[in-house]
Amino acid sequence: MSDAFSDTAAVRRGTVYGAAAYGLWGLFPLYFHLLAPSGAWEILTHRILWTLALCALVLLVRRDLGWLRSVFLTPRMLGAVTIAGLLIAGNWVIYVAAVVSHHVTEASLGYFLNPLVTVAIGVVVLRERLRRLQWAAVAVGLVGGVYLTVTSGRPPWIALGLAFTFALYGLMKKRLGASLDALHSLTAETAVLAPIAVGVLAWLELSGATTFRDHAPAHPLLLASSGVVTAVPLLLFAAAARRVPLVTIGLLQFVTPILQLLCGVLLLGEAMTPTRWTGFGIVWVALVLLAVDSFHSARSRSQARARDRSQRAREAASLTR
Repeated sequence: MSDAFSDTAAVRRGTVYGAAAYGLWGLFPLYFHLLAPSGAWEILTHRILWTLALCALVLLVRRDLGWLRSVFLTPRMLGAVTIAGLLIAGNWVIYVAAVVSHHVTEASLGYFLNPLVTVAIGVVVLRERLRRLQWAAVAVGLVGGVYLTVTSGRPPWIALGLAFTFALYGLMKKRLGASLDALHSLTAETAVLAPIAVGVLAWLELSGATTFRDHAPAHPLLLASSGVVTAVPLLLFAAAARRVPLVTIGLLQFVTPILQLLCGVLLLGEAMTPTRWTGFGIVWVALVLLAVDSFHSARSRSQARARDRSQRAREAASLTR
């Protein structure tokens, strides 16, 4: 009884952590909107450097530095971390550029498309086999993408850029496997990006395009807080992923683009035409199909595990008789 209660409490706590993580990510448009007049590249450099500073401080306090040798002295690991870092940096700069240029709704579409792109990459790169509902979801999502392209006169480049960079980032994280936890991974990725960030920041400074010293102290503090803003939801997500089923994580992830869409339309005044709503609706149908498939697959696996446990219990009982 106590074990069951402990498991239930852990799942409940993990669900709260997950909801908090996705909720914070969903409110990112409001935060990055506050960073005006900083441009996307300046915000990216500060996000990388302040996140690295925060992670380094935590690791120093914890005296948790031994893992660095295995990462930075292993070419294969360092290469994977570098690619992952470049992909997440690309995702960050596209997203911030979308927010500062008033394209939050298209950015939210990118995170609606992400699960579909992830499934498609699984087929192309990992040679995974899709179930029928997964094929249907990908097909409907493709229809939605084509519809939005035709009705707007151009492909939704921001949404596609965000979806593909984040999906490929997820692929690299899968390749890294369990060798790095969330804090170590974020530290390594920002560490390999730091020299690039310093170079970009120096170039912006020489060209007179930095705003860090403007509107002190509020604006510098907001830029410096990007480290906390980046790290906190990621660590909450990592805590959630250890405690809740994958299906729950899959459903919680839709909190982020929904909040982003609401922020864009209701708080930042972005327009959504009927044709865009229709395109989003088609994508949502694809996501419903994907969610239903995930739910049924998880239930089937759970039932199979229950049957295996029951079978093993009967076999153990028969041996004791």
